[in-house]
Parts: sequence; structure tokens; C-alpha cells
Amino acid sequence: MTAILSSAAAGAPAAAGFSLSPKAPSEKEKLSAVAKQFEAIFLRQMLATARSTDFGGDDVFGKMDQTFVQMRDERFAEIASQTGALGFAKQIEHHLAALVSPQPAVGEGK
Repeated sequence: MTAILSSAAAGAPAAAGFSLSPKAPSEKEKLSAVAKQFEAIFLRQMLATARSTDFGGDDVFGKMDQTFVQMRDERFAEIASQTGALGFAKQIEHHLAALVSPQPAVGEGK
């Protein structure tokens, strides 16, 4: 029993490759996240512009509160960007990745 406790206290999980500290996101993961955020912003702007157009009739949903409409559009933009439904984020990520030079790994010489 003492051997089990001493091996756990000595950091056996760390020796097996486990770590409790969060892993820093890679450049590709950061780029993907930024591309999705940009797509969401772009979609919000598109929806806001579409809503500002007056075709002479009531909104599809009637006389809804403008705040609710804005919240719904923002949520739609977030979901669409996270799921890749429109594909803008993937294209943005692809084009930005071509501009970003690969960073040398930690420990590699110059």
C-alpha cells in the first residue's frame, strides 16, 4: 500500500504523459478560432443590413421587440460560424494560413 501511495506522490501520472496544466493552443487552432469569430461578425453585419431594408411590409415575425431580433441574429451568426454552415471561416483560415509563416518548435535551433 505504501508503494502505491509513494508512486502516486512521486508524480506517476506526470511520468505517464499526463498533465494537469492546460495545453496552449497551436497557431492553427488560434487561426481557426479567429476565422470563426470573423465569420460570426460578418454574418451579424449581413443580418443587420438585411433587417434595415424596408420592403414595405411587416417583419416575418410581426412586431417583435428589436432587442430580441438582434439577439436571435447574433445567436444564429454564432451557430452558423461554429458549425461551418456557410464555409466562410474555412476559406478565411485557408487564406490566412498561407500568410502566416510556420513558427519553429520550442527547442529547435535557428
